[in-house]
Amino acid sequence: MQNGLQAELKQTRPFKSPYEEAFVALMRTAAVLEHALETSLKPLGITGTQYNVLRILRGAGVEGLCRNEIGERMVRRVPDVTRLLDRLEETGYIGRTRGGEDRRYVTTRITPKGLETLTKLDEVIARFHEQHMATMSVEQVHTLIALLEQLRRTQA
Repeated sequence: MQNGLQAELKQTRPFKSPYEEAFVALMRTAAVLEHALETSLKPLGITGTQYNVLRILRGAGVEGLCRNEIGERMVRRVPDVTRLLDRLEETGYIGRTRGGEDRRYVTTRITPKGLETLTKLDEVIARFHEQHMATMSVEQVHTLIALLEQLRRTQA
């Protein structure tokens, strides 16, 4: 008998183990939520990855961050942070300045336009969280957070 995930994936064979099923379920859920987030952000002309960078830079404050620091803080690693920052700079959401003594060091900061856009995105993201996460109780959410953290710790 197929479970919900097997039916959703149109998979006729059972999973080899509960570990495999849990892993596939985690990957599928992440993909579904990521697609839903991208769909929510698309009318605002921004991607989930760009939102992540703006959120990181807002948290960094006026000091800003270098490209490597931004890349390390991203939820999902991307291969070309420089190109991502180029696109955000073209839209006026971020600004970059070269260091004084070491011209190779470039500091990236969020601009007032980026902060304004991020404030609008905060409302969209809050609605997204309510829509997609509210099926669980707060206790279940805390349990999920702890379990996911446990999985990530084993990868560190």
